Amino acid sequence: MESLEFELRDEYIPLCDLLKYCGITETGGMAKQLIDEGMVQVDGEVELRKRAKIRTGQVVSGDGFEIHVA
Repeated sequence: MESLEFELRDEYIPLCDLLKYCGITETGGMAKQLIDEGMVQVDGEVELRKRAKIRTGQVVSGDGFEIHVA
């Protein structure tokens, strides 16, 4: 499993943008599809909102990846 740390520079980042910026998906459209399919979890719970506000301290995970937001 790939474990990444993402340093947040603002109050939050939309979930679909986080997946794209961390290289989990190549495009925002691919990120949205992954979220639509229920393949992404935030703090252990499936997240279906593409633009969910991800904040410092949260963990975003899925098949083969885990992103710690710092």
